[in-house]
Amino acid sequence: MNKTYYIETMGCQMNKLDSELVMVPLERAGYTKTTDIQSADVIIFNTCSVRQHAEDKVISKVGQLRSRFLKHRDFVLAIIGCMAQRMGQELLDGYPQVAVVCGPGQIHQLTDLIEKAATNLGSKKSRDDRSVALNTSEKSPELEQLDTTRQYVDTKKPFMAFVRVMRGCNNFCNYCIVPYVRGQEQYRPLKNIVDESRRLVEQGVKEITLLGQVVNHWKNQHNGHTQNLADVLHAVHEIDGLLRLRFVTSYPRNFDDNVLQAMADLPKVCPYLHLPAQSGSDRMLKAMNRHYTVGEYLDFVQKARQIVPDLSIAGDFIVGYCGEQESDQQETLTLIEKVRYKNCFVFKYSPRPGTKSEGRFADDVPPEVKQRRLVELLALQSQVSEKDNQALVGETLDVLVEGLSKKPHLDKDSKTPPPADTPQLVGRTGGDQIVVFNGDRENIGQIVPVTIKKTSALTFFGELAK
Repeated sequence: MNKTYYIETMGCQMNKLDSELVMVPLERAGYTKTTDIQSADVIIFNTCSVRQHAEDKVISKVGQLRSRFLKHRDFVLAIIGCMAQRMGQELLDGYPQVAVVCGPGQIHQLTDLIEKAATNLGSKKSRDDRSVALNTSEKSPELEQLDTTRQYVDTKKPFMAFVRVMRGCNNFCNYCIVPYVRGQEQYRPLKNIVDESRRLVEQGVKEITLLGQVVNHWKNQHNGHTQNLADVLHAVHEIDGLLRLRFVTSYPRNFDDNVLQAMADLPKVCPYLHLPAQSGSDRMLKAMNRHYTVGEYLDFVQKARQIVPDLSIAGDFIVGYCGEQESDQQETLTLIEKVRYKNCFVFKYSPRPGTKSEGRFADDVPPEVKQRRLVELLALQSQVSEKDNQALVGETLDVLVEGLSKKPHLDKDSKTPPPADTPQLVGRTGGDQIVVFNGDRENIGQIVPVTIKKTSALTFFGELAK
């Protein structure tokens, strides 16, 4: 009998990677992936807990499955990820349709937990037969093996794969739930990272992104020497067949200069940093427990651009944090002007249960003010991106082609589609800019030169260089 599973992923790149990892043992156990949630034998929600809205979305989806569960009891519902870790038994107690709750540190157990739950389908056994697996601190060989034995999973971005270099975070920013649901920092062995990367490249991967909540904190003791992220970059860079190498997300402190030098020296390493600032106000950074000042952040940006001249930087900001004033908002706008980010991700502050902010500070910025400040930051960033991108018109950039463009960006007013032999393609530069151009299907999976003809805030439009 063919068994099917449906998986839906919310949240960050870590969750996307975790979803890829759990697919392989499920398929080895005889399950086939489906996009039809209504017919799936197993339904998995890989959840995020960073903001309340993300959790509300999951609860809504769980609620939509209640009637099917009460009528048929013909599926296993598993909640995994950060929300599972945070809520734990509460999910089992509050929602009878939930059969499995599994935290990020126990995803190697997921297939066994699902199989156990599947044996009870159709019965009305007690809730004690359902499963919860939660532990953020465990250093499990089985969890590490899940990474090292993985197979490439073709995603929406073919030829690209994430490779985890570390788990957890030690920063304990006052607003952040991550250390509580993903645990404190654990660093994977360099050999395992390289072996996993090499195997992925052998399976067709062209670009690898090294993942960590604070990826630049990776370290390892080797022959009396402390290795850092630069050693990882050098080692993975040597893999034959790899075209590009990235890493995210970086923390603005404890960033060794030799990592920047590796970015400058190694041609496969992309000149791109995701460097969350969270605020442009020293007062707010202190309240957030971010451990750096705006001046220190700007000094690092200046140094990074001196060492890596073509560096592009993406930022993160939180608006409406506890006690934020209009003057703090203006300082954040000033920081965006100074840094000239490639793009920014902006979020409205949402209190998270168990964090330091929830118990110590009032969420005192009204929702409508948060929304206005979010719109202001995004509008300014759009202006910055549009202006800076225009300077690249006429430049020829190397683009890793991801596939066919899903939207008719080029000649969108024309009713005539591009010729079949030169379809519209989409790819990315080393600086992570999206580029659309007409090319050849054989370009997919290759790095090709594209001359930029027009730009917008988020997208470049060009033509294949002759």
